[in-house]
Amino acid sequence: MKEELIVGIIQSPLHWEDPVSNREMFSTKIISIADNADLIVLPEMFTTGFSMNASRLAEENEGPTLSWMQSQATEHDLAITGSVIVKDKDRFYNRLYFVFPDGSYDWYDKKHTFTLAGEHRTYTAGNEKLIVEYKGWKICPLICYDLRFPVWARNTEDYDLLIYVANWPEKRIKAWDALLKARAIENMSYCVGVNRVGEDGNGHTYVGHSAIYDVLGDCISGEEIENEFSINVSLNKKHIQETRKKLQFLNDRDTFNLI
Repeated sequence: MKEELIVGIIQSPLHWEDPVSNREMFSTKIISIADNADLIVLPEMFTTGFSMNASRLAEENEGPTLSWMQSQATEHDLAITGSVIVKDKDRFYNRLYFVFPDGSYDWYDKKHTFTLAGEHRTYTAGNEKLIVEYKGWKICPLICYDLRFPVWARNTEDYDLLIYVANWPEKRIKAWDALLKARAIENMSYCVGVNRVGEDGNGHTYVGHSAIYDVLGDCISGEEIENEFSINVSLNKKHIQETRKKLQFLNDRDTFNLI
């Protein structure tokens, strides 16, 4: 078990619907923080931007972006996560891959498709929560709009780290800031949110505010950063254990079943 997990977050503009350019760009950005990182987190749909043009952009489940993630993971000896547009059989998914240093991987399909943008008309919603075990840490990766639904993130598995990858627009950025902090506090876990910056092909503006919050809701990565940036942040297992032991709030959580 690793007592300290070093998480790298990359907040970046995206080339609209251009997977090749985005993979090349992130290859360069990863080099700048890879040496000390255990895990690198990229935004939602990091190869295309938040596009509904799935019929043209979707990759097969083991397509070129997953292969690229595997090569990055093995080359730099770290894990990497982010979501891409995937066609699996006859359906499209907003699929997050979590790729381990040896190239093996897990995936999570976005549960809450963003109805305001019509995502539900293009992409099939997932129905299974993923808990990843990596270097002695239990990690729950989720995608963008999932952030608004605390029941789905409820920490019934005693996970250590909650991750949201996103394309969250400027006009609702106050909700992003507030909900990331809330998810950390209520679940007594670290919470990582990685958003993009810049303007997409539909004219939506993104101002980032990627951040990492600790178990008490304190931002440990720099708050409300709106420019392009990459940073590594060390997460401490003892902080989780000692805070949970002292406060024991998770022991009083409600029990329920999702149906």
